[in-house]
Amino acid sequence: MSGEELPQTEANVLKGHEGAVLTARFNRDGNYCLSGGKDRTIRLWNPHRGIHIKTYKSHAREVRDVHVTPDNSKICSCGGDRQVFYWDVSTGRVIRKFRGHDSEVNAVKFNEYASVVVSAGYDRSLRAWDCRSHSTEPIQIIDTFLDSVMSVCLTKTEIIAGSVDGTVRTFDIRMGRELSDDLGQPVNCISLSNDGNCVLASCLDSTLRLLDRTTGELLQEYKGHTCKSFKMDCCLTNSDAHVVGGSEDGRLFFWDLVDASVVSSFRAHSSVVTSVSYHPKDNCMITASVDGSVRVWKAKAS
Repeated sequence: MSGEELPQTEANVLKGHEGAVLTARFNRDGNYCLSGGKDRTIRLWNPHRGIHIKTYKSHAREVRDVHVTPDNSKICSCGGDRQVFYWDVSTGRVIRKFRGHDSEVNAVKFNEYASVVVSAGYDRSLRAWDCRSHSTEPIQIIDTFLDSVMSVCLTKTEIIAGSVDGTVRTFDIRMGRELSDDLGQPVNCISLSNDGNCVLASCLDSTLRLLDRTTGELLQEYKGHTCKSFKMDCCLTNSDAHVVGGSEDGRLFFWDLVDASVVSSFRAHSSVVTSVSYHPKDNCMITASVDGSVRVWKAKAS
């Protein structure tokens, strides 16, 4: 994959949010995306055609994160109102609200079977919620963090989370074991490589760090962007060849995974790039920003 094939051409601008967009996520097959923001709404889009499909309203405060089930039937979301919302996609109704976090909720993820939602909060905890049960109590609480939990990823058997306390922690659900890797800098986003071998962590010293999941070894550091005070996403391209991250000055950066050189950087937004989500198959990505827009990027047509 050469630099030319990276998605650097603006294909669509998704407008509709009033105020900052804080999260944008492709669904499992990459045909649709969801966004959430300061206007307390979640919006469903066809990013390839630039069409707004539906708006989901029930949050009382800003929406910080959103995730959709593999079958596209349910959404989970979270934000400033301390609750985790579980939605029906087609009706737009809230099926359940999970209450228990003592403060804002920063991140949510479904497990692979869409039976459990895991949330990460400012109250220094991770909480797991059973979507199939009528109980609104969490089925598990992990509160070993020393500061706000900002980001969470799930594998079949593990919960991985990044915290302002400077750690990336891996919880083996079956074994009941916790592994902690201390990066020494506040972590505001983590993302898994597609092969599952590495975790990418965005830290508030304007550095992305790549860790070996098995050994915890620091494999590489990526610099050039500004990330000091905002929660900003990072991810890898679907081939794991490049690392992608936004910057507080509105630029988007692509680094070579192996040698950490900046392969490309360009101004994607007029303000902070809060979110990046890479298409599961194609050379395409979406970015969200404090400027109120979600932008769709594709590789130049050859």
